[in-house]
Amino acid sequence: MPLQFLLGITMGFAAAVQPGPTQVYLLSRTLIDGWRRALPLATVFLVSDLPIVALVLFVLRAVPDGATIALRLAGGPFLLYLAWRAARSLEEAGDSPAAAASPAETYWKAVAINLLNPNPYLQWSLVMGPLLLQAWKVKPGAGVAVLAAFYGTLVLTTAALILAFGLLGRLGAGTRRALIGVSAAALAGFGLYQIAAALGQLRG
Repeated sequence: MPLQFLLGITMGFAAAVQPGPTQVYLLSRTLIDGWRRALPLATVFLVSDLPIVALVLFVLRAVPDGATIALRLAGGPFLLYLAWRAARSLEEAGDSPAAAASPAETYWKAVAINLLNPNPYLQWSLVMGPLLLQAWKVKPGAGVAVLAAFYGTLVLTTAALILAFGLLGRLGAGTRRALIGVSAAALAGFGLYQIAAALGQLRG
């Protein structure tokens, strides 16, 4: 069990620090809303991953190309919309750290981003799924340990990143606005990449 627990921690940390649209959105909301309002967003993976894990482990076993194309075609424009909203917040928020979006709206947008991101599906079909099933065959408790280690590390590391970006946002209005602009550009970049990747798969 210690080996599976260590692997779960390693994979959870890698998932938290790996640049991706969900992470960028969480950090952009941290800069806009402040870390206190953004901190609950660290738990979005616990909500969004439930259907992903169930779908991959019990239905698909492996994600077909058609599914990744559909996810990218839906997720790309959504990310471009969120990038536009982040850019608009620079004008709407002015020098205030608060934004008009409600905590619930922000939370469910983060859940939607993760659901439309092909990476969690691929991660669970290629890495985490086999790891969990192998651990479960050895001992059910080992499978539970893998899940606890993975999501515990993922949530705690994401919370630490939110706190760190919250401190950066306190360096001044200019710094915060610059970082929000970078976040908006990153979201737009991920959106364009998703669309381009989907079109490339269709042509292939």
